[in-house]
Amino acid sequence: MRTGVTVGALALAAAMIGPAVVYTTAYAHGISTPAQPSGTPGPAKAGTGETADTAGTGAERASGTARSGAGRADTGTYGTAKASVGVAEVGRADVGRTGAGRTATDAAGTRAAGARTTGTRAAGVNATETRRTGAGKTGTPKGGKGDPTPPPVTEPDPLTQGTVVNTVAYGPHVRQRMDVWYQTDELKRPGVFLIHGGWWSSGDKKYMTEISRSYAEQGYVVFNINYRLSTDASWPAQRTDTLDAIATARRHAALWSFDPSDYVIVGFSAGGHLASAAGTYKSRLPGLRGVVGISPVISPLTAYTEGTDTFDLEKRKLRESAIKLAGGCEPTGKCARVWASMEVPWHASRGDAPMLVVHSEDEFVSAEHGKQLKEHLRQVGVPVTIVTEPGIEHSAPLYRLPGVAERVQQWVAEKLLSPGR
Repeated sequence: MRTGVTVGALALAAAMIGPAVVYTTAYAHGISTPAQPSGTPGPAKAGTGETADTAGTGAERASGTARSGAGRADTGTYGTAKASVGVAEVGRADVGRTGAGRTATDAAGTRAAGARTTGTRAAGVNATETRRTGAGKTGTPKGGKGDPTPPPVTEPDPLTQGTVVNTVAYGPHVRQRMDVWYQTDELKRPGVFLIHGGWWSSGDKKYMTEISRSYAEQGYVVFNINYRLSTDASWPAQRTDTLDAIATARRHAALWSFDPSDYVIVGFSAGGHLASAAGTYKSRLPGLRGVVGISPVISPLTAYTEGTDTFDLEKRKLRESAIKLAGGCEPTGKCARVWASMEVPWHASRGDAPMLVVHSEDEFVSAEHGKQLKEHLRQVGVPVTIVTEPGIEHSAPLYRLPGVAERVQQWVAEKLLSPGR
């Protein structure tokens, strides 16, 4: 049985208080199970596309009212993609409230929540706790031998008052890290997983910082993940990392006040490929309510075909990037099975998560990718919404077009917060 809890927007109350984002770093050791065979929103403006959805409206950064359903944590497994990960031991340090404090609105009314920082400590490593003391002064408790150097504390946006950002390892590789943006109250909040793009061979979660902030401001727990690039490992390592990050977040949801039965995945470009691959992996992942792809490379085979005999340098680069992702081989002979595994539409099945796909009309990742996904999921009864915007903008620049971010955020809220979802 699920109990609905409404989480209020932090914008109005937090804007009255001094900044207090605390950045800590969590070091954890994990063992990844062996794998098997790319801004901030602009002003509101209605988008164009195949659907008649109404574009969201709001200021440059939308702040919505988040409401999370608190209920049982789905368990379930992820097949061989599930990681066996040891997470950091967490110690809490209280921080005195300033001003009126931070408020979070639930169904019963308004409850005050004092800001607390979370210091994280892995086995064998004494992590340094960073906390704000007094009026804007930063104090760092002295640590023992072997303490890591704490990251610098920067002046944050006041709207993120009370938000803590931890960097957590979900596997042993240096790329198997995710930034977790969360509130230190006791509410169970829905989650948003963000996956950056970069041709599968570049990019980093740091480029998703402002987008992470925008969802944290709306009351979600945000998991901004890195993954092994094609220069580190070939497919399906990238999908495995995505599943491992989600499994780790769900397994330790209580550390971040995260509701593991209520989350979406949002991916950009190559990250959209990973998001949609996770959304069609076997039967639906426990707790997954929806997938968003911004310029997603849904079909590497389509990218391979469209990048042949063309003067478009970006299409040619995408073709070569898909070949590199597959381990350096083309989709013939012994490599056919790998390419089939990379092809998201071919994995559509009843029970997959609903999806939202956003493309520009003339970008190098053509709208054909979204159309193929919609056709295959339609055959098994899974809804797909396709939005097309005029122009050539791709990935984050597309997301920053007027009204696009608001429309995506509205769709996400409908999947995570609507009573009858």
